[in-house]
Amino acid sequence: WYQQEILSLVMRVYCEDQRMDELEWYFPSAIDDATKCKEDLQGETPTPSTYRKSSFEKLITFLVGELKENDYVIQGPVLKPLQSLFNKMFIRRGQTCVSVIGDMTRATLLVKDEEDLRGVVKRIVEAFPGISGEFQCPNKIGMDMFLHQVFKMKKIPGTDIIPYRFKPNSSQKKRMGKGKPPLYYNFNFFDGIPEYHQVGSTEMFVAFELQIGLEDEVSGLREDHVSYEERRVLDAQPLLKAYKEAYENVNAVGTSKAPAPSSLAEMSEDNDDFELISSVLGGNFVNCKYREFGKKQIDGEEMAPVAPDRLCLNNKRLNIWAHQDKAVLLDGPFELDPSRRYSVDSTGLKMANRIENISVGLFAYVGPYMVQISALFLGMHHAEEISPIKPGVNFLTMERISMLPPHCDGVVLVTWGEPYCENKNEDVTWLEVKEFYHGMRLVLNQYEESA
Repeated sequence: WYQQEILSLVMRVYCEDQRMDELEWYFPSAIDDATKCKEDLQGETPTPSTYRKSSFEKLITFLVGELKENDYVIQGPVLKPLQSLFNKMFIRRGQTCVSVIGDMTRATLLVKDEEDLRGVVKRIVEAFPGISGEFQCPNKIGMDMFLHQVFKMKKIPGTDIIPYRFKPNSSQKKRMGKGKPPLYYNFNFFDGIPEYHQVGSTEMFVAFELQIGLEDEVSGLREDHVSYEERRVLDAQPLLKAYKEAYENVNAVGTSKAPAPSSLAEMSEDNDDFELISSVLGGNFVNCKYREFGKKQIDGEEMAPVAPDRLCLNNKRLNIWAHQDKAVLLDGPFELDPSRRYSVDSTGLKMANRIENISVGLFAYVGPYMVQISALFLGMHHAEEISPIKPGVNFLTMERISMLPPHCDGVVLVTWGEPYCENKNEDVTWLEVKEFYHGMRLVLNQYEESA
């Protein structure tokens, strides 16, 4: 069960940021994420999204200040490989705190002169006086307190970048032990929000890293990260290592023979797809034990469509669309008891099939933010009765159980897109969309976590 849980989480963490450039025709889908991950594993080394590159450019512009371009070198940014994500979440479980992935995308700022490096460090420390202290992880202070803490953090002027940690790189321990100042640092930050993902009982926050160092010091400290992570994965998983070696040996022998019939090759590829999709669909929550309180039913209410007043932690596109007046609350919010845990048994709504080209999703309030639980795209000739979640399946995540995050105190129905009315043959307003909305029914399972 844990392998399946981590597989789903790895794909979600990887694709949320990597597909940020797909703003026009993006529709959330776990199956599409699986395809994207498979393509990136088999193809050339993927590059970060344009959206992510721009955040690093803004950060570096702030840090270098009045330095000239020939005073420093920028390397990257580089996307964290899928192998490394798998290593972080699965292979190294129990060995390190993985509640925050601090380097989902990483770049390096190499400064050529030590005095200039000291100037960059001074600029960081003066702008963010407490950044060199111990960072309070969510597993230490709780998710709710962590989210409120990040919500209040100072941003880099003119950006949405939220710095949360600045410390010497681990390679500087010997140098610092001799009383010398470090020449290599790690600078970690969130971008607008503390991106959050949950699958089953596993929760993960996502952040980014800029390494800052003296060019001469950093040279020679690195090795190829993908091959390094591959070795760590295989060393910790001997059965996987044996399978990989056997598979490579078979391919090596097969190069001198006639190719296999296309039907066999197609069967092999179909089987790979089947195993990948089955692992996502398999669900992995039988280990979670809760005391059941029974079900809670929520029926939709009439309300005027208004823009979301909270940022979303796991659908960053929604935050962009809300600023563009392309997203509104369709129903809610409906209050919940934050001391209880909830899972969604089912959720359904009615929307006249004349309205199309929009997505509708269920979101949960947590801290000062919200989290997307499920969503469906309403295209041409869709059914009037829509069920983003039915008992046993979430059609967004392809998981059996849809848990609301810990300390959730409310849920809301959100719609976004560019609404179009087939009868009128034209775009319509959100107020007109509301007229074609005929209510929602949400059924939640209530639990208290067992001791």
